[in-house]
Amino acid sequence: MAKKMLTVRQKGSPIGRDPSQRKTLIGLGLNKVGRTKELEDTAPVRGMIRKVAHLVEVVGE
Repeated sequence: MAKKMLTVRQKGSPIGRDPSQRKTLIGLGLNKVGRTKELEDTAPVRGMIRKVAHLVEVVGE
């Protein structure tokens, strides 16, 4: 059975934000505005996306 994947795009900069938000973006594999990453749809990944929801958008589910 294929794993469900999410495509996440960074739309905001972490400059001036809490350092933990920058670390969360790095944990998601994002570090520059406009970059996209395909991630496995798991509870920890969903939590990380929720933490930086103002800086990222989920493109595909």
